[in-house]
Amino acid sequence: MLGRTADNLFWMARYLERAENIARLLGGTYRMSLMPGDETGSGHEWEKLFINDGEREAYLSQRKTFSAAGVITYFSLDPENPSSIRSCIGAARENVRATRHVLTAELWESINQTWMEIRPMAYKDIRDMGEHEFFAWVKERSHLFGGVVAGTMRRGEAYAFWRLGTFIERAENTTRLLAAKADHFHRTTARQESVTDFYQLGTLLRSVNAYKTYREIYRGSPEPRKVAELLLLKPDMPRSLRTCLDEICLILSDLRRTAPCTRSADEMRARLVSGRIDRIFRSGLDKYLADFRNHADQLSVQVQTDFMMIR
Repeated sequence: MLGRTADNLFWMARYLERAENIARLLGGTYRMSLMPGDETGSGHEWEKLFINDGEREAYLSQRKTFSAAGVITYFSLDPENPSSIRSCIGAARENVRATRHVLTAELWESINQTWMEIRPMAYKDIRDMGEHEFFAWVKERSHLFGGVVAGTMRRGEAYAFWRLGTFIERAENTTRLLAAKADHFHRTTARQESVTDFYQLGTLLRSVNAYKTYREIYRGSPEPRKVAELLLLKPDMPRSLRTCLDEICLILSDLRRTAPCTRSADEMRARLVSGRIDRIFRSGLDKYLADFRNHADQLSVQVQTDFMMIR
């Protein structure tokens, strides 16, 4: 496969996955902001969605406070934010356009229709639709894209690069979700936990459709270490880092067993397999998440170098 085609498929998948995960992140934070007396009303929880100084400065160059309306607009519709839902769908559409010769007409039609609907939207349209309904719509469209690809694409290299982009992006976004709620993982005893922590952890689990899975595995109410263990280390949790690395390693092994990116992915997976949640908490969850994100960024660059001739 040509390197440019592989690159387009890889980033098409990443942008679509990123749009869905932003909707999940915003939806969970918005749900918590509706709790009486919760600190999200002051903008604290909304500010925590910005994981680096660059994002924070870009936002504050346009707005003065971290309000629900401002942050939702910035991450959902701002055309100047390359990671907004609108920008991600637009970028994915351009990648689909460039690779229409290996994709089906159904995928182009579904993403083009979504772009035509979100392109003219303003925050007023989200309010009229309802914030929850808007985030649900984004997730449904993402599931539609994934279903069309899975149901119509030949199981060749094109399909492999789409899956590779999906799981690398999903792993990165799981770390972002955990980092945004890191405050609630620092209080690890029943005495320290508050009602807000209980609802925050439950909301986090629901935002990745993992609440039922948590109850099936751990039985009781959400606890910080168990929630972190589920989303980091459990191989049967669809959005856990372990599951994402399992899939990434399988895909890369099929594509090229001896590639440098394959060895890097195998090393990342080995650290997850041998990981223990108590050890992670002792060394610092924030540090663990930051290190994983750095390794995931490096893996993405190495994938492009190895397969797409991008240096």
